Amino acid sequence: DDPRPLPVISVDEPALSMTVGINTSPLAGRDGSKLTARIVNQEILPHEHQLWGGRATGHPFTEEDRAEARRLRDGIKEKVKQAGLWAPHLPEEYGGAGLTFLEHAYMNEVLAYAIGGAALFGVVAPNSGNQSILVKYGTEEQKQKWLIPSIEGRLESGFSMTEPDTAGSDPRSLQATARRDGDEWIINGHKWFTSNGVRADFFIVMCRTEDPDGPAELNGKMTQIIVPRDTPGLEVVRNINVWGRESDHCEIFYDDVRVPAENQLGRTGTGHRAAQDRLGAGRVFHCMNSVGQMWRAFDLMVERSMSREVHGGTLETKQFIQGFIADSYIDIQAARLMTLNCAEKMEATGDARTDISAIKVFVPAAYHRVVDRAIQVWGGAGVSGDLPLAAMYQGARTLRLADGPDEVHRILIAKNILSRYHGGEGWDFGN
Repeated sequence: DDPRPLPVISVDEPALSMTVGINTSPLAGRDGSKLTARIVNQEILPHEHQLWGGRATGHPFTEEDRAEARRLRDGIKEKVKQAGLWAPHLPEEYGGAGLTFLEHAYMNEVLAYAIGGAALFGVVAPNSGNQSILVKYGTEEQKQKWLIPSIEGRLESGFSMTEPDTAGSDPRSLQATARRDGDEWIINGHKWFTSNGVRADFFIVMCRTEDPDGPAELNGKMTQIIVPRDTPGLEVVRNINVWGRESDHCEIFYDDVRVPAENQLGRTGTGHRAAQDRLGAGRVFHCMNSVGQMWRAFDLMVERSMSREVHGGTLETKQFIQGFIADSYIDIQAARLMTLNCAEKMEATGDARTDISAIKVFVPAAYHRVVDRAIQVWGGAGVSGDLPLAAMYQGARTLRLADGPDEVHRILIAKNILSRYHGGEGWDFGN
């Protein structure tokens, strides 16, 4: 028989049991946690297909439908702002919610349950990551010129680091250069997978800086530089197909691109540190996003197993499916607790490199397994645009490459552990 389309989920259905779960977190004492779950449950989930233009379902979408989608999104964003939950990644002085790192991690789990939920709370990559870097490394002038308009939605930004001719697993091998010439930087390089390249008004570009008048030890070190899109010499060649579809990731040539020296972010040579600040936190947030989406996939799988009749009974009565449910429960619990433990360490000490690498390997793999089982239970509908599972499946696989491939993180874990043992210590799993 034909796969059923995804029903509109009401706030009374068991798929939204996450509202109970979120109340057990450290956010429970804050009104914001309950408001976040309430907005996701009542404002976003019932309107998912309307909010994003039916882009995945393949159904015709008229101009009136698009106008209604914008109206719905704007209404939700206004409710988020009234609740004081807008931009959870930013401090209050820049219009953010001022959450701690751990609180933000818990919030990501809730937002990821709904398709596009984070965007309706002001968290849109790479803008959110660029905003955090500007908060930490930007001068007051840079904040006024680039940060504030980005937060207000008047400017879009891109992050330009990856290169087609160097290994993405080794950021120190980047070849793009920025040579100092008086009060300007001259940038030359070839980048691709520059995020948000289609819409960006400015890019944060990772360069190997060369300053003949600067300290010799800083020459060749990485520095991040702000480059406006309309700067002569910057050419967006194409937006790259990802998983067979057009994406907003772009290939860009920088050919003698001149920008003021004041566009440099932070001190010369701090670009690698800034990138690690961004990526370390981002890996935790990606993992909590993955947990939220696993949660959604799990709910969809269990719901289907309880309602689908096959061979004389519902799917839930079949031992294969019971095994799926048990294995997915184990994957989600393990992934969630590993990630929260890592977030707690980052908030307490700021140094959780081994744990970050561990979750970066384990969580996307668990995410992939959980979604794969849900697809199998839903059958044909699982790979259709009527459900979010196909997009989740592709996202899970991509995460094994994004922010460092699995193999690099496994090597880092082993090196950190072996260095402890070579130093006469053991690994303390109790802390």
